[in-house]
Amino acid sequence: MPKLKSALIVYFSSTGNTQKVALAIKEGLEKESVAVDLKTPQEAADADFDGYDLICVGSPSIEWQPAKPMADLLKAKLNLYRSQGKIKPCAPKVPGQNALVFVTYSGPHTGIEEATPAGKTMRQYFEHFGFTVVGEWYIPSEFHGRLDMSTLGRLGDLRGKPSADELAKIKKDAEQIAKSLL
Repeated sequence: MPKLKSALIVYFSSTGNTQKVALAIKEGLEKESVAVDLKTPQEAADADFDGYDLICVGSPSIEWQPAKPMADLLKAKLNLYRSQGKIKPCAPKVPGQNALVFVTYSGPHTGIEEATPAGKTMRQYFEHFGFTVVGEWYIPSEFHGRLDMSTLGRLGDLRGKPSADELAKIKKDAEQIAKSLL
């Protein structure tokens, strides 16, 4: 049976939260002997998503959407794949092409409801690319720069999140994805 061999993790992180999650995913995948490339959206502009068994994309939720650098990258990939004839009616699945979407959020006002539109938006790009989306993860995270946004929202006190325990769970979950995609 073929084994998951390669992964690309593309993430945007303005305060370090999303980067911590990306690094935990990388560690989990590498523990299962997956070759992992880690890039920012700018570094991934020329990356061929089809050249990897798994693409992981992560962004903070900013006003209910992925951060602009991530949104710009995904829109550029959509336009490229459309021009290459890879975007097909009914978005048929491309065997061996998988994606994982992860979103960090603080939800200072309404909690996870502020993050799900960002995750669903990123997911839809991969659905259009024909990838199988193997996960859509939402990670509560500290809102840096404003104490009230980290302590008074519906999620309560988010200072220090994602915690070491939460990052360890993310690493384990990434290991499980690598094992499941054998």
